[in-house]
Amino acid sequence: MVSIVSLWLPILLSAGAVFIISSIIHMFLGYHSSDFKTLPSEDKVMDDLRKHNIPPGDYFMPYTTSSKARNTQEFKDKMNKGPVVVMTVLPAGQMGMGSSLVLWFLYCVIVGIFAAYIAGRAVPAGTDYLSVFRFAGCTAFAGYSLALLQQSIWYKKKWSATIKSMFDGLIYALFTAGIFGWLWPV
Repeated sequence: MVSIVSLWLPILLSAGAVFIISSIIHMFLGYHSSDFKTLPSEDKVMDDLRKHNIPPGDYFMPYTTSSKARNTQEFKDKMNKGPVVVMTVLPAGQMGMGSSLVLWFLYCVIVGIFAAYIAGRAVPAGTDYLSVFRFAGCTAFAGYSLALLQQSIWYKKKWSATIKSMFDGLIYALFTAGIFGWLWPV
């Protein structure tokens, strides 16, 4: 058994590597540019929504709080008439990336901690590179990718966007696995 504390270096290095790789993917490669579409009549829709001063948050339209209300003809008519919308409203103004980047790095550290825990329990010190790679990589892939499926299953996010993000997660997992295999205690 290998302790998480003894794996602090691969945890931090893999988090740093994923942070840098994700920045390269999102800033330079551009394959996520089609994840969202432009809303028809965007300016008019924004003007109309602005009048309602919607606070930041997650919204579903039409919305109801109970299955009883979901079964009413009025609600069914609203659903059939549409539009049916799942939306997140952000605060107005420029999107500050600082707090998101800090949270992303912390998330990468957390994935690394879980990879360290699973691999540290599965394989002892001195284990060959490939065995460590498999355990750390599989755990990191689960951390970076599997929960993304829920967005397409339940909230109808485009499958192509989900698959691309899962591909990113595979890349992050491979780098995490490689760093853990490289720095595994002897």
